[in-house]
Amino acid sequence: MQFIRPVCGLTPLAVTGLLLLGLLGNAAAQGTDKIQASPALTKLLVVEAIKASEIQDSLRLSARVELNQMRVARIGASVTGRVTEINAMLGQSVKKAEQLAMLNSSELGRAQSDYLKASSQVNLRRVTVKRAERLLESGVLSQAELQERQAVLTEADVDLRAAGDQLKVLGMTDADLKRLDKERNIHSFSPVTSSIDGVVIERNIAIGQVVQPADSLYTVADLSKLWLVAEVPEQQAHWAREGDQVEAEVPALPGQEVVGKLIYVADMVNPETRTVMVRMALENPGRLFKPQMLATLKISKPGSQTLVVPSQAVVREGDQDYVFVELAPGSFQLRAVKLGREESQRRLLLSGLQAGERIVVNGAFHLNNERLQNGAE
Repeated sequence: MQFIRPVCGLTPLAVTGLLLLGLLGNAAAQGTDKIQASPALTKLLVVEAIKASEIQDSLRLSARVELNQMRVARIGASVTGRVTEINAMLGQSVKKAEQLAMLNSSELGRAQSDYLKASSQVNLRRVTVKRAERLLESGVLSQAELQERQAVLTEADVDLRAAGDQLKVLGMTDADLKRLDKERNIHSFSPVTSSIDGVVIERNIAIGQVVQPADSLYTVADLSKLWLVAEVPEQQAHWAREGDQVEAEVPALPGQEVVGKLIYVADMVNPETRTVMVRMALENPGRLFKPQMLATLKISKPGSQTLVVPSQAVVREGDQDYVFVELAPGSFQLRAVKLGREESQRRLLLSGLQAGERIVVNGAFHLNNERLQNGAE
């Protein structure tokens, strides 16, 4: 009697198992592995014909939510002064022209004083000119003297306009100037007002603080309209065109569908990151999206009709993809296929099947288990 000699320390049973697995692998690779499914399993299988479907090319990019810089206002003082009152706090919603703080400014007081003096001079010169006109009619005053007084009035008018322009630079309006002309009282308090409707997202001010016109005291932003910003690698810059339809996913807000268009594609490549910046307009009426949230931006291109295989129909063995092709009711063949990328739970079919062939699209895993079990037996 002859015995099988152990190979490399393997028992005869192990050698037999390896030979069986090798035979099964070869059969699958050649696409000749057939199986007759049991009646019970056949009822669980879903078989459909291969058909063409539209596959879109898409590019996924890391993105972030940012403020819409067209709707952000950095607000400062129009005069040098000391803070005497604070009316707006961080996170507060404000309206355009709403008072945020109050300053007491000696600079504004001096400018108002100069304006009132110039206004008094104009009133005085006007009286002088009217008197000269009456004297000219009486023959007491010459024409030259009248013209001289008119020239002095013109100079006073210029000084008054210059003083009024200075007050406007310091934040006073035409209505404020009319009130000053009427009341003739110096009001050295200057309000800090919001220039847009929005939310206070930054405050750099305290009671008693002396501020300068160059200081940024508040930042107000309209959070109802934001940007979604991403960086496209320069090798894929041809993907992005202004006006392209895009989709976005924000992990912090699962299930929130975000669809929009690219409103900006940079004309230059960032030399440090070798990327091109793109922006999508993001509507945010409920203020669910927060600036600096992370997101994923997907740019899609119009697709073409091509054959696809449902992802759940694919059986993976080794480095090869397979599907079960129906030969007859209950009879199937495991066939090797070549597949491309996955898109929406579908795999692009490159080779191995023809349009109209019927494959197992649901239950392939169980059918493969039965095939392997039959092979082992």
